[in-house]
Formats: sequence, structure tokens, C-alpha cells
Amino acid sequence: MTAPVRRILHLALAVLVVGAAVGIVAGLVTLFFRGVETVAFGFFEDSSRPGAVDAPTWRRFVSVIVAGAVAAVVWWLIRTRARAVPSVQKAVEGTPMPWWETIVHAALQVFIVGAGAPVGREVAPRELGALIGGWFGRVVRLDTRERTLVIAAAAGAGLAGVYNVPLAGGLFAIEILLGDLSLDAIAIALGMSAVSALVASVVEGNVAFYNIHGATSSWSLAVFAVIFGPVFGFIGYWFSHWTAWAERGKPKGAALLWLLPAASVLVAVVSIWLPQVMGNGRALGQFAFNATSWTALGVLIAGFALKSVLTLLTIRSGAAGGVLQPAIALGAAAGAVVGVGWSLMWPGSPIAAFAIVAAAAVLASSQKAPLMALAIVFELTHAPLEFLAPLGVAVAGSVLARRLLEHQADLRVNRLDI
Repeated sequence: MTAPVRRILHLALAVLVVGAAVGIVAGLVTLFFRGVETVAFGFFEDSSRPGAVDAPTWRRFVSVIVAGAVAAVVWWLIRTRARAVPSVQKAVEGTPMPWWETIVHAALQVFIVGAGAPVGREVAPRELGALIGGWFGRVVRLDTRERTLVIAAAAGAGLAGVYNVPLAGGLFAIEILLGDLSLDAIAIALGMSAVSALVASVVEGNVAFYNIHGATSSWSLAVFAVIFGPVFGFIGYWFSHWTAWAERGKPKGAALLWLLPAASVLVAVVSIWLPQVMGNGRALGQFAFNATSWTALGVLIAGFALKSVLTLLTIRSGAAGGVLQPAIALGAAAGAVVGVGWSLMWPGSPIAAFAIVAAAAVLASSQKAPLMALAIVFELTHAPLEFLAPLGVAVAGSVLARRLLEHQADLRVNRLDI
């Protein structure tokens, strides 16, 4: 057997074996998440009852504080006693994911989000996927490039399996982790994410993550996308800027033991009046997609402001977690706020349509991944294809606005250096 044929067979085997394994793990992650939510709130979320909104106040208050205290102790032990802290990006670059640290690290993320912490749970399945991909690469003795492709694809497959977003999972691996548009990378990433999503759908099902209640496109929506796409790009840019600030400032020692519980208490207090801030963003995002008039503005504006602050504060206080779903929720809230006024001036689409466009634009800018943002918004909402044009226009404007802001930041840095 020639080397090229052997290589193709190894990679095809990786797509099937690693994709299926990651899909099984993604299903288990979902079951664990639902179990935590059931214990914390008395039910687990779905598109008709997103997050902790319907839970009794005392449950919301207690659950997030207890989870923050437990997670603070375990994360402090991992970061001060363990061999290494798991990192998907380092795994792609060649550093092996540590087994037990990765499993505990991922479980903690799912645990705190299920109990109401305002961060995303999408990092956990990516870490577990990278762990499985790295193991396969060592067992099969893949070369460096093949191992890199498999690990990145497996991380994307974790995202695909948890949210049933096979296209977005593959594009996440290609755009964010690899930056590689070769045929090998595309085939492996998309194939593995598809297998993972298919296997995990046994648990996840095939229903939309968000209900958008018959949203339709229109010329009003198209012009809205042209004008406000760059505005939402500005929001995404600054959200990613402050996320980086929060990550850099995480406590590295015993301060974690009080900072994270303190942040959890603050989340608990806010949740008494605004439960939409809790969890990975589904509650706030669904509220935005359900908005039909100006009467929703109070919750939308407060939710946008407090969700963004609490997400950043929770990360800054030492929590591990994603910002992909929070970015979608913040974008949807911002789009609904602007859409309320726009639809009064130019009717044509429901407010949910403006929220969809803004969610994609904010996510594209914050993640610097326009194709992934387009794909995941389509897959999470099951939006009709007629949204492709306004979404594409808004995402293009969003990304161009981010590039302009980055250019201005570079100029300021250069002037300071001089």
C-alpha cells in the first residue's frame, strides 16, 4: 500500500471513528447538562422553555452560588496542582491534552452553565473532542499535519454534536482553529462534524435550538442589514476585546476561591429580577426572537447590558467557558432593540428577523469567522434560505467594520511605539 493511499485511509477512518466517538461524548455532555438543570431548576431547557426563566427565584439564587463555590475550589486545584490546563489551541499546535484534567475541566464548565453561570458551554465539547482526536492520532501514528487536522476537526465536531450544527462545526475548525482551506482540511472537518452531529442527534433531536416564529425577509430587512451590519460589527469587536481582557486577568492563585463565588452571588442577585442573564444565552436570545413590540425594550436593553457585564465578570473571576452563545444572545438582543424602531419606520419583517441578522453580525465580528457565524445562525434557528442575502450583507459589513477598528488600533500602537 502506497503512502498516499495509507494516508487517505487513516483520515477516512478518523472521520468515521473520531466523529462517532465525539458524537457519543456530545450526547453524554447534553445528558449531563440536562441533569444539572433538572436538579438546579426542576426541569431542563428547550426552545419553548429556555434556561432558568420559569424556575422559582430561590432555585436560581441557590444553584448559581453553589455551582460557583464548587467550581472555584476544583478549578483552583487544577490550576495549581495539575500537570497542565487543557487548551484546544495548544492541542492543535502539538501539546497533548491531559486526560483527567480535560474531563474534569469540561465537566465543570457544563456544570456551572447548567446551574446558571452566564457563559457558554461550547468549549467543553471542543476540549473533549480535541482529547479524542489527539488520542486517535497517537494510536494510529499520524504525522504532524494529519494529527493537527484530526484534532482541530474533532474539536469542531464537539461543537457540531452538542448543538446539532454540522456545517458550523466544520467551519469552526477550518476558520478559527486551522485557517486552512485545503481540500483535506475541508473534507475532514465537515465530514467529522457531520458524523458527530448525526450520532448526537439521537439525544439532541433535530428541532431548532431557537424558535423564530415564521420570520420572513424583506427589502426593509435588507436595507437594515446594510446600514446596521457595521454597527453590530463594532459591538462584536468590543465584546471580543473585553473577553480577551477578562481571559488575561483571570486569577492564578487563591484569589479564585473568593472571586468566582463573589461573581456568582452577583449573578444570583441580578437573576431575581432578570433571569434572562443566566446560562449560556439561550434565554436572552429566545426572548429577543420572541419580541413583537416596544414593550420588550426594557428587558432587551437591561439583558444586553447586564448579560455582557456578567459574562465578562464571570470569566475574569476565573471561570472557564465559551462566549459563542453569549455573543449570539447579545447580538439578538441588540438587533431586536434596533429592529423595534426600524420596523415602525419601515414595516416588512417581524422583529425576530432583525434579531437574526444582528446575531450573525455580532458573532462574525467577535469570532472573526464570518462563514461559521452564518452557518451556526442558520442551523440554530432553521431560518429560511431567503435570509441568506441580508445575513451575508450584515456579516460582510460587520467584518469590514472590525478590520477598520483593528487598523485604527494598530495605528495607535505604532504611534505609541514611536
